[in-house]
Amino acid sequence: MNALNLPLLMEAPYLASAGWAVVIIILIIVLQAALVSNFKIVPQAHSYVVERLGVFHSAWGTGLHLKLPFIDRIAKKVSLKEQVIDFPPQPVITKDNVTMQIDTVVYFQITDPKLYAYGVENPISAIENLTATTLRNIIGEMELDHTLTSRDVINSKIRVILDEATDAWGIKVNRVELKNIIPPREIQDSMEKQMKAERERRAKILDAEGEKRSAILIAEGEKESAVLRAEAVKETKIREAQGEAEAILSVQRAMADAIKLMNEANPTERVIALKSLEAFQAAADGRATKIIVPSNIQGLAGMAASVKELFTADAADK
Repeated sequence: MNALNLPLLMEAPYLASAGWAVVIIILIIVLQAALVSNFKIVPQAHSYVVERLGVFHSAWGTGLHLKLPFIDRIAKKVSLKEQVIDFPPQPVITKDNVTMQIDTVVYFQITDPKLYAYGVENPISAIENLTATTLRNIIGEMELDHTLTSRDVINSKIRVILDEATDAWGIKVNRVELKNIIPPREIQDSMEKQMKAERERRAKILDAEGEKRSAILIAEGEKESAVLRAEAVKETKIREAQGEAEAILSVQRAMADAIKLMNEANPTERVIALKSLEAFQAAADGRATKIIVPSNIQGLAGMAASVKELFTADAADK
């Protein structure tokens, strides 16, 4: 044996043992990585459909799960949240042969991950085709005017039919909304003219109501003004009548006081005759066109002369 080969023979066992150590370390790292990678965390409002050896095994809920390497497989990750699909416009024909474009919005939620994964190949496409077919069937039994005013009825009918059909796919349809109903251009023009005429009619009604209200207010104002004027005239006449009555009453009181004073003075017949003569004189000086002269006027004149002499004599004595 060559002396040069002796060190190599001595190092061979050490090299072999080092190689095996490296291999073992690599295997441990691979096993750890494989073990760690098979721990799965399912997030909130999600579910994982797991197959074992190609057959459905279970549907994992929220939390931590261990998948057996090379045996288990996550076939489908399912979201349990409510989802919204906006389908493009679909051509539909009404009962009176009017073609319209209607687009729908479907709100649905997955309730059974297993049925959703294995019930139908493409659930979204299936829902779209079923929605279009159902919409055509419902609109085909309705006329245009009824279609435009019955959105809620159409939405309810479509939802019931879709919910029943998708139940076998693990899907629940919560509601369906008709987003847009687009009739032909000529019908749109006719509808716009009709709405414009309706707006003009309402505007005229409002104007007429305003004019009517204004006329009523003016009439009420004139009525109140007339009433106030009548009340003022009435008040004026009442005050004038009260003034005249008070004046007459004052005259009557003065006459009564004068008569009372005369009675208290106990006048003689000559004084009374003199007062009568003065009254006759006052009547003669007035504006009367006719004067009735009493038959005893001469006697009254004589009495007046006697009374005058009496008053003259009394003055001389004094």
